[in-house]
Amino acid sequence: MSVGAALAYEEAKAQLRENPMTWLVTGAAGFIGSNLVEALLALDQRVVGLDNFSTGYRRNLDQLREGVSGATWGRFVFIEGDVQSLEDCRRACEGIDCVLHQAALGSVPRSIKDPIATNESNVTGFVNMLVAARDAGTGRFVYAASSSTYGDHEALPKVEDRIGNPLSPYAVSKYVNELYAGVFAQIYSMQVVGLRYFNVFGRRQDPDGAYAAVIPKWISNLLRGKPCTINGDGETSRDFCYVDNAVQATLLAATAEHNALGQVYNVAYGASITLNELYVLIRDNLFRVRPDLSHIAELEPIYGPFRPGDVRHSLADVSKAKRLLGYAPTHSARQGLAEAVAWYAENLEVSRTSV
Repeated sequence: MSVGAALAYEEAKAQLRENPMTWLVTGAAGFIGSNLVEALLALDQRVVGLDNFSTGYRRNLDQLREGVSGATWGRFVFIEGDVQSLEDCRRACEGIDCVLHQAALGSVPRSIKDPIATNESNVTGFVNMLVAARDAGTGRFVYAASSSTYGDHEALPKVEDRIGNPLSPYAVSKYVNELYAGVFAQIYSMQVVGLRYFNVFGRRQDPDGAYAAVIPKWISNLLRGKPCTINGDGETSRDFCYVDNAVQATLLAATAEHNALGQVYNVAYGASITLNELYVLIRDNLFRVRPDLSHIAELEPIYGPFRPGDVRHSLADVSKAKRLLGYAPTHSARQGLAEAVAWYAENLEVSRTSV
């Protein structure tokens, strides 16, 4: 990480403190959304959150409220609503300077099981938000794209202008987002930026449910003494991105110069690890934090079949984001896992029992 790149984020945060804005975060009660709300409130911004609690949780917002002063929390307004409702989107966009659109139905397996729900949330909801932001005169629209867009393109690392055929309805929906955003930028002169997140993980990511992401699910299983299942032979690799990196890239995109607009960017660390390596890192970090859990020291995973729709390897080229956004990821997967495991070891009981 260069000194110049590191300064770009500090300068962006200083700029926001000096010139506070009003932000809309969709999916504000979700994993990445709640982390964005937290970061914005820490920068003295005014924030509106929109969520229907389909995959987000009230406990995430409760945890944020407990960690800030009353004055800080007073700058947050929550709207319980659905991006599938154009009326809700219009209401949320009133007086907004920048939209950070995170609301979506994630998970490749979920999209294979229910492609209609995925399309309604990720495509119809996305267009509703674009229309509402356009009509409200919102200054900028930064949206969560996805590395799933690369599909069956086998070349590594993944470069933004070279994609393959999508492998799931989820991947289709996220690529359609990029197409719609490009059209709205061209026709309506909207300031749009897409961020292709690569396997983001960290605090407040849901460890439970049929479609839980691998990192919180494995941490949860180990804490509860349950076996972990690896889909395939474990040599599948991913460029896991700690949530602090994703927050940084998102805020940089929201404050970037005009020459950076109308494009999509990879958001990752730029290094991959296999699922076998990931399992050992989680197990060892957890045992280091909780040495009383003697049962996990030598616990081995169970291997199951490969999942349909999964890509074999994923590795991002993040040079474009570094060059045009000033992106400088601070956490490797290993560094992020150390923080994430410690957070779950302290908070999982709350996450498991809260509603």
